[in-house]
Amino acid sequence: MVSKTVRLEVSTRGPKDVVDLTAQVAEAVRASGANEGMVHLFALGSTCALTTIELEAGLLEDFGKALDRLVPPRGNYAHALSGGDDNAASHIWSSVMGPSLAVPFEDGRLVLGTWQQIVLVELDVRPRRREVRLQVHPLA
Repeated sequence: MVSKTVRLEVSTRGPKDVVDLTAQVAEAVRASGANEGMVHLFALGSTCALTTIELEAGLLEDFGKALDRLVPPRGNYAHALSGGDDNAASHIWSSVMGPSLAVPFEDGRLVLGTWQQIVLVELDVRPRRREVRLQVHPLA
């Protein structure tokens, strides 16, 4: 069995929007026909990230506040002074969190914890259309 690549289009609502990709990733694994392996995800863009989290309203609020404490959204950032967008914090958050994620699957199903979802986090200052590439890699 060979690897399969799937392209996902994701629309976000703006800063710190968290979009659940779990069902789409699970469907890509199921459709591949593979029983066991790894699915790799990569978000195209320097102001978004991929991670896992429990999708609970209070935790998502805490998550956004923690990002703001880590890297304040407004500051004296050289990126804004160099003619770039006023989104330096967005780029830094994305670099810290990362654009990729790998999730194993067994018996054709994602191996995730009970409260663990695969998510794209929008970190830019406005809504965006995002592309995520999935590569399903079955074990030989």
